Amino acid sequence: MKMSVIGCGHLGATHAACMASLGHEVIGVDIDEGKVSLLNSGKGWFHEPDLDPMLAESIAAGRLRFTTDFAEAAEFASVHFIGVATPGHADGSYDMSQLRAVLTSLVPHLRGDCLIIGKSTVTPGTAASLQALADRLLRPGQGRVEVAWNPEFLREGCAVADTLRPDRIVVGAVTEAAAETIREVYRPQTDAGIPLVLTDLPTSELAKGAANAFLATKISFINEIANVCEETGADVLEVARGMGLDQRIGKHFLRPGIGFGGSCFPKDVSALKQLAGNSGYHFQLLTAVIEVNELQKRRVVGKLQKHLGTLVGKQIALLGLAFKANTDDMREASSLVLSARLNADGAIVSAYDPVAEQEARTLMSGLDFADTAMDALRDADAVVLVTEWSEFLELDWHDVAQAMSGKLVIDGRNALDPEAVRAAGLLYEGIGRG
Repeated sequence: MKMSVIGCGHLGATHAACMASLGHEVIGVDIDEGKVSLLNSGKGWFHEPDLDPMLAESIAAGRLRFTTDFAEAAEFASVHFIGVATPGHADGSYDMSQLRAVLTSLVPHLRGDCLIIGKSTVTPGTAASLQALADRLLRPGQGRVEVAWNPEFLREGCAVADTLRPDRIVVGAVTEAAAETIREVYRPQTDAGIPLVLTDLPTSELAKGAANAFLATKISFINEIANVCEETGADVLEVARGMGLDQRIGKHFLRPGIGFGGSCFPKDVSALKQLAGNSGYHFQLLTAVIEVNELQKRRVVGKLQKHLGTLVGKQIALLGLAFKANTDDMREASSLVLSARLNADGAIVSAYDPVAEQEARTLMSGLDFADTAMDALRDADAVVLVTEWSEFLELDWHDVAQAMSGKLVIDGRNALDPEAVRAAGLLYEGIGRG
């Protein structure tokens, strides 16, 4: 099929590349000429494993190209995916301005019957409002435009695999014609056994936010259990293992740490809480999820103070800055809160991230950005593992011990080998490890 993907960020660029890899002919659209030029060269403008080879292969095969021209996309395709950002407002609601801007730019160029499929995370009622906008923008004789919704469930760092082999594909559509087009789009995947959930628009719009809010709840819950473990001497990893073997619970997202971040979980939890409040329902559970997550980021400072006393003049090394490994995304990263608190407490902060430094420099001040992990650790009184990059898990802790002035290692992701750290003469403290 011929299709366009409008908005070439983490979601859109990955979706365009994956659709092309499945055999569709795809044109990606973005208003940023720099991003379009880079994508046309076969390179993503952000860090995502496996994306660049897929871009290059599909471009070389003639199945994928990128443009800034909405008219070109309208002439090329009758199926148009929209994957622009819906950032959160201060009150927690989603900013829909980019979605409306896309329709304003695209619809006047459409010819014949077209299907617009939204992929951005939104609240129920968005598709209906965009349908009304599209109807107002259409001129007599242009044909009919239908808006459907198909939320994306990809995770940064493994976005390609999640797009090609998702647990499910959820789509909301009004007419059978739209449903049949969607079946054709995803036939390569449904033929491989991936479930397709065809439902109504409000249900599809709520599915993504509800899923992310539940996963965020699991993270905050296990972090609370970790805090109880620290008071009782229990080991949260063993507690989580015992819980996760229960099929009703499952092992995923039971990894305690210093809180969740990124572009989705914080925003989607707040948006669902706001939606419930606007509907007259107080979603008390999500209020607690948000509070626990904010407090968890600050508990690391308490651990440092417990061992070091005052942090004034102490050198603290942060290993990792991105909100998770295998991405350069700094949105809502725990390192932002942690570094700000350390600076406020008078600490000298050094930091290293193998990918996210460029983005971090635009958001963080008062840090000494190191060129390597060992440079960040040199003369440090304590080190905090913030992001579980694989290179940090492979450090020689005897070398680390020689480079540091102090002995304290705070494992903010419970990703290190405690025995290896202790064998080097260092003091290990994880999250909820008793």
